[in-house]
This record gives sequence, C-alpha cells and structure tokens, in this order.
Amino acid sequence: MFAAALSVTATASAQNPDNQLGSTSPFLGSAPKAAVSATPLDLSVKDAVLRALEFNLGLLLQEEAVKNAHGARWRALADLLPDISAGFITSRQVINLDAYGFQADPSIIGPFNVYDARVYASQPLLDLRAANDARAASANERAQTLGVRTARDLVTLVAVNLYIESVAGSSRIEAAHAQQDTADALYRQANDMKQAGLIAGIDVLRAQVQLQNQRQRTIRVENDFEKSKLQLARAIGLPVGQAFTLTDRIPYAPLADVTLESALKTAYESRADFLAARERLAAAEASRRAAESDHIPSVHLDADYGVLGQTLSNAHPTFRVAANVRVPIFDGGKSTAKRIETDAELKRRQAELEDTRGRVEYDVRTSMLDLRAAGQQLEAAQTNVTLAGQELEQARDRFAAGVAGNIEVTQAQQSVALATESYIDALYSHNLAKASLARAVGTAEQSVMAFLGGST
Repeated sequence: MFAAALSVTATASAQNPDNQLGSTSPFLGSAPKAAVSATPLDLSVKDAVLRALEFNLGLLLQEEAVKNAHGARWRALADLLPDISAGFITSRQVINLDAYGFQADPSIIGPFNVYDARVYASQPLLDLRAANDARAASANERAQTLGVRTARDLVTLVAVNLYIESVAGSSRIEAAHAQQDTADALYRQANDMKQAGLIAGIDVLRAQVQLQNQRQRTIRVENDFEKSKLQLARAIGLPVGQAFTLTDRIPYAPLADVTLESALKTAYESRADFLAARERLAAAEASRRAAESDHIPSVHLDADYGVLGQTLSNAHPTFRVAANVRVPIFDGGKSTAKRIETDAELKRRQAELEDTRGRVEYDVRTSMLDLRAAGQQLEAAQTNVTLAGQELEQARDRFAAGVAGNIEVTQAQQSVALATESYIDALYSHNLAKASLARAVGTAEQSVMAFLGGST
C-alpha cells in the first residue's frame, strides 16, 4: 500500500515516491477529522510527519489489516483451545418398547417428562494440523504488524517529500518574483534609454517580451505551489480547504559519512518489509507442515457433566468422558490438493524473500548513488548561480554603457533563471535523497529528521 513528489529533475523522478505509488495510491490520501480553521496553520516538517502518521489512509488501512490478521490467528487457535458449552433440555415422551425389541407388558411407557441440564467440554489432545495452522496464523500476524512499520516509514517519506517539494515551490516563487523585478527594471531602463535616443526600439521590445515571459513564469510557479500544498494537505490529513504556512526552509545540510557496509547491515536488521518476508516464509512453512499432518491421527477428549431426571427435584448427576481418535483414511483428495497448494505457496514465499533481499540492497545502493550525485549537482549549481549572477551584472553594465545591445542582457537573464532552477532542483534532490536513504535502511520514522538536519 505502499509516497510523494513531482518530477523536477531526472534524478528526483527516479527516486520520487509519487512516481512509484501512482496518483491513486492510498498513501497519497488521508481521513481528516478536523474542520477547516479560519486561522492559517503554521506547519513544520515535523508537524507534517506527525499528522501523516495519524491520518494517512495507507497507514490506516494497514493497521486494519493487522486486526484482520489478529482475528485469523484467534480463529486458528480456536482449534487448539477447549470448547465449553452448556445446555438444558426438557421433553415429554412416550416410548414403545416393542420397537426396541423389548417384550414387556405394557409395551407403551409414558407419557413422562425428562429434564437434562449439563455442561459439555471438548479439548484437542493431539492435532498437529491445527497446531501448525496456528503457527502459520501467528507468523502472518507478525508479518502484518511489520507491515505497519513499513507503512509508517513510507508515510514518513511521503510527508517529507511533499513538504520539501512545497518548499522548493516556494523557492521558485521567490526566484520568479526576483527575476520579474529585474526584468521590469531592465524594461524601464531600456525605455529610458530609447527616450534618450541611445538604443533602438527593438531593444525595448526585447526587454518587454522578457518581462512578459517572467510574469507568465511567476503565474505558473505560483499555481504549481498551491497545487503542491493541496497534495501535501491530502496526504497528511489536513482539510483540503485549510490554509497553512510552511515554517521550515530545510536548507542544505551535508550528511555525515555513511558507508555502504554499515547501511546494508542496518537495512537487513531494520527493514520491516524484509523481516515481514521472512515471517511470511515461516507461515508458508507452517502451512506446509499442516498439510502434511492431515494424514496423521488426531486425538480429542470429550466430556459432559449434568443432572438427568423426570423432575428437577429428583434429577441425578450423570457424566460421560470419551477419548476420540480420528484416523484419516480417504478424504477425496482434499489433503493432496492442500499439499499441492501449500507447496506452491512455499516456493512463492521463498522467491519473494530472495527478491526482497535483493531489493533491500538495490534500494540502499541507489539511495547512496543518488545522495552522492545530488551533493555534486548541488555544489555545481551553487557555483553556476554565482557565475550567472556575475554574467547578468556585467551584461547590464555593458548595456548601460552602450557598448552592447540587450541581447546579452536577455541571455544573461535566462542563464540566471536556469541556474536558479537547477539549484532549487538540486537542493530538493539532495534532501529527498537523504530521506530516501533513511527509508532504504529501514529507519525513516526514527532518523529522517536527523538526516534532514545533516546528522545521523
């Protein structure tokens, strides 16, 4: 069931939980309970994670799956526990002794009353099939419980990813407004220079086109930002109409060195999906043993104790104790069919475990690669932003001095816009890579805040 971002770069898309889950995944939905407040909420990334862990639909569904597994376990245990009941029978009878082969005169007895009140008990003494079925149900319950841990890690990644995506959208708005202000200033400067007869009208038109392009970009990024906030609200359980403000900027923070060996060791010890796969394999093995036990005799102890008489006042205590041995001889092929089914299930679970083992290593390795690449991209993007700013400054000076047209200025503006977008994308990818690494090693809920803060 297993959360959440839009593709902004090729790297981010590859590790983006949204792309893996699909837009209809329950992990992108929630079951909000609060009403819309007129006062905007201040929302930190920690608040977003805590709300998601309480209201996210995918996690709620997984928690209900645990309850189903718990019920199935009790149903399997019922075949091993005592079955105790009580009953009371009252009847009025007429008996024909001739029908039972007794020669008596008279042969008709009755009518008379019979009162029978007693307690019945049945206890399995030896039932290997039921015992193994109970072990399988217990293993399945443990697997579903581990599934909750997996879901909590995924929900944490969803909330963090959507939050940092919204933070990136806010940064794009700030950059777009700054670039629009620059374009507006350049347009006014070009218009003044044309009025002074220093430049041709084409330079003014070029500056005006650049200003309109920046206005369009500002509108687009503002719309994208509002939609990303709506998606964040949906995933963490806020009413869709609730206004809120992001309080954390999540700046760049380098992550302390994490070796591949230590990350893999932690992942194999902590990844709940890997541990759940082992439990499902244990359940399949127990089911296979249960199927093999179908041809083994079972022993049950049955007993009852009560009072029996024609009236309640003269009823006498009676009891019965019996040991019942059931020896399977022929069941129409049911046991054979069950063995075939459990064999197939066992092989499937063995394959799933090996696949999960490989997926754990794959996730850790790709997260480490993404983190390293994102760090390098971020370093290059920071340098590029500085160089693009210097290029724009020099182009504006050359244009103001009349030694160059504003084509250089327009090109420099585009360079600044691209450099800024690349930096925002790289910062988003770096933060997402840290959160993804936390999930890959199976400690997202416990360590993602520390990862985002730059420490383990």
